[in-house]
Amino acid sequence: MFDNLSALIAISAIALGFGALLGYAAVKFKVEGNPIVEQVDALLPQTQCGQCGHPGCRPYAEGVTEGEAINKCVPGGDDTIRALADLLGREFIPLDEEHGQAPETKMTAMIREAECIGCTKCIQACPVDAILGAAKQMHTVIIDECTGCDLCVEPCPVDCIDMIPVAVTPQTWSWNAPDGIGNRPGNLIPLRNIA
Repeated sequence: MFDNLSALIAISAIALGFGALLGYAAVKFKVEGNPIVEQVDALLPQTQCGQCGHPGCRPYAEGVTEGEAINKCVPGGDDTIRALADLLGREFIPLDEEHGQAPETKMTAMIREAECIGCTKCIQACPVDAILGAAKQMHTVIIDECTGCDLCVEPCPVDCIDMIPVAVTPQTWSWNAPDGIGNRPGNLIPLRNIA
């Protein structure tokens, strides 16, 4: 009886010792994330579309900070490439059209609900969970969440998903100013009373 108890105490003491050693090592040798990766990731559109050749925006941000080309983000287009070039001190390179062409207007998916068979293939393909529905039930798209990545269209067996332009509202409208003017904080152009 005493042998079992002393063995249990010895094993517990060894486990506590190793636990304390691992805890100390975790604190002492903690590796901080690369802050440049965080900044690059913040500039990317977060569509998680994979058109750049990476499974999402974060892995592409890591690749860019390691020297990969900054011109592979199709949804971000030239504006994102310019922002990345400014941040990283690199030369601006136009979008690599091997990965696709940037849309002229922001697009969103729309499911023709009367034709939807509820197969859930679009839900599985959506990288940002912008599609609601259940098996054998009609699906619908949360417009505000949809990034327009187009990944839900191809898996649809009944071809009931269309990519449509996002409607311009007072919240989404912006003035397409010439480079260097407008749209950026601090560069707002005051309106004057013309009358």
